[in-house]
Amino acid sequence: MKLLIFSPYYPPHTGGLESHADEFNKYLSQEGMEITVFTPRFPHDAPEKETRHTNVKIIRFPAIEIITNYPVPKFWTARFWQLFSLLFKEDFDIVISRTRFFLTSLLALIYAKTKRKKWIHIEHGSDFVRLSSNCKTLIAKIYDYTFGCLVFNLSDQNISISKAVQKFVHKFDERESPVIYRGLDIKEIDKIQPNLEIREKFKNKIIISFVGRLYKWKGVENSIEAIKSLPQEIKNKIVFLIIGDGEDFSKLQKMSKDEGCIHMLGNLPREKAIAILKSADIYLHSAQPGGGLSTSLLEAMYCGCAVIATPNEGADEVIENNTNGILLKNSNEITEILTNCIGDEPKRKVFSEKAKQTIRLNFAWNNSIQKYLGIFKLIK
Repeated sequence: MKLLIFSPYYPPHTGGLESHADEFNKYLSQEGMEITVFTPRFPHDAPEKETRHTNVKIIRFPAIEIITNYPVPKFWTARFWQLFSLLFKEDFDIVISRTRFFLTSLLALIYAKTKRKKWIHIEHGSDFVRLSSNCKTLIAKIYDYTFGCLVFNLSDQNISISKAVQKFVHKFDERESPVIYRGLDIKEIDKIQPNLEIREKFKNKIIISFVGRLYKWKGVENSIEAIKSLPQEIKNKIVFLIIGDGEDFSKLQKMSKDEGCIHMLGNLPREKAIAILKSADIYLHSAQPGGGLSTSLLEAMYCGCAVIATPNEGADEVIENNTNGILLKNSNEITEILTNCIGDEPKRKVFSEKAKQTIRLNFAWNNSIQKYLGIFKLIK
C-alpha cells in the first residue's frame, strides 16, 4: 500500500507533531507501507529529498513562516509547483494530513479530490488557536470556521489523537472520529543518556523543566509567574529550565530576566531535550486548552519526572491525580502545589515510577499502528 502524507513539519525540525509523524511513518514502513512525505523545507538547510527509515521518502518544498511555526508554501515559486506536480505522477492508495489549521491539509484536500483518492485527516488540536495578538487569534478562528471546517467535512475519515481532540472535531463534523493515541519510541528514548553537565551545573538544585513551542496556549507565562511568586528561600533551591521557541519567546524572556533561577534554553534537538528531561526532577505542564496530547508531557513521564499539570493537552487522559502525578484544577494552584512537591522527595519518586509504568502500558507504537492498519483496510 502506498501512502502520501502531507505534514506541516518534519524532522530535522523539532516538536511533538514532528516526532509523532516520523515515528508513525517509521513503524508503518516496517509493516510494508511505501510512504512519501510532502512537507515544508524547514530548517532551510534540510535536504530537499531524502529517504528515512524503511522506504519513507521525504520531499521538502520551499516555504516561509509569516507567523512563527506556521509555514506558508511558496506558491509563487516554480520549484514548489515542480515538486507538487511530482506527486500527481504517482498512484497513491491513501492520502493523510495532520492538523486542520496548517496549509498542508488544504494541499491534501486538493490532491485527494483531484486524484479521487481516500483521505484520512489526523487532528492534533483540541481548541481554537490562541496567539499573542487578538487580531491573529481572530484570523485563526475565521480560518477554522472556513477552511478548517472544509478539512473536517471533506475528509473520508477524521482521526483524533486524544479525547479532547475528538470533542473539538465533533464541533465541526458529527461523524465518528476514533481516538488513536500516539506511541512513544521507547527503545530510542532508552538509548539517550541523562545530561550530566546540566546535573552537575545545577547540583544540589531541584530541576524543574518544560519542553514545547512557546505559544499562549502552552501557558508557560503562568509557570513563570508561579516561580516568581515563590519565597526566595525556595527559589534558591530550584532552577526552571524552559526548552523551546515560538512567538512568545521574547515576551517570556522579558518576564523572567530578573529571575536567576529561570533559564530559557531556546530550541534544542530532541535528543538533547530528552537528555535534560532525564536529568530533571519535576515537569511543569501549565497548558491552556488548544493542544491535543502533549508529546513532551508523555516523554517527561517516561523520563522519570514528577509531573504537575493542568488538565489540558491531554494531561487529564494520562495523569491520575496523586497517583502518577498531580493534576491541577487550574493554573492558580501552581505555586502552592509546586511548593509542596519541591519539599516532598519521596512523593516525587512515587509519581515518577508510576508515570513511567503508565507510558509503558498505554503508549506502545505497535498497538497504535495496528489500529491505523485496520482503518486503512476499511477505508480502502
